Amino acid sequence: MKNLALLLIAFATFSCSQAQKTEFSKNALSETLLTIDGNQIKFGDIIKNQQGKTTVIEVWASWCGDCVKAMPKLKELQANNPEVSYVFISMDKTADKWKEGIEKHQLNGVHFMANDGMKGVFGKAIDLDWIPRYIIIDKTGKIILYRAIETDFDQISATLKQLK
Repeated sequence: MKNLALLLIAFATFSCSQAQKTEFSKNALSETLLTIDGNQIKFGDIIKNQQGKTTVIEVWASWCGDCVKAMPKLKELQANNPEVSYVFISMDKTADKWKEGIEKHQLNGVHFMANDGMKGVFGKAIDLDWIPRYIIIDKTGKIILYRAIETDFDQISATLKQLK
């Protein structure tokens, strides 16, 4: 009986931590990210700038093998959904590597970099546990898909189709 109770508690804890969110936390929205021109911008302002657009946010890094492997699928997604806005948030350790990655992989979209990597304040605020990570927000800024990874492109495509 005791083991069953512990199992149920563990399941409930895991299930809640994996729950679909519909909005970003205040911590996430107040966190600043590096812009391509070297300035800082609050994540909340990035989301506000996407108002009126369906947006795919990709959290990635130039050193991430799974991120690089998923790029052809991402480019196909972009080709099939040209009306969607794409926001890239890098977890690279240096701005030079981040910018080299954008150029090397010809990533079309708006680009930002977390100031403190995957395990930093921003990463924790968005429950980052894997990259690449995809988040879809609708035209009002509501999160429609909170946690998708490189194996979830069918789900990402279906979600975008529903939002058309």
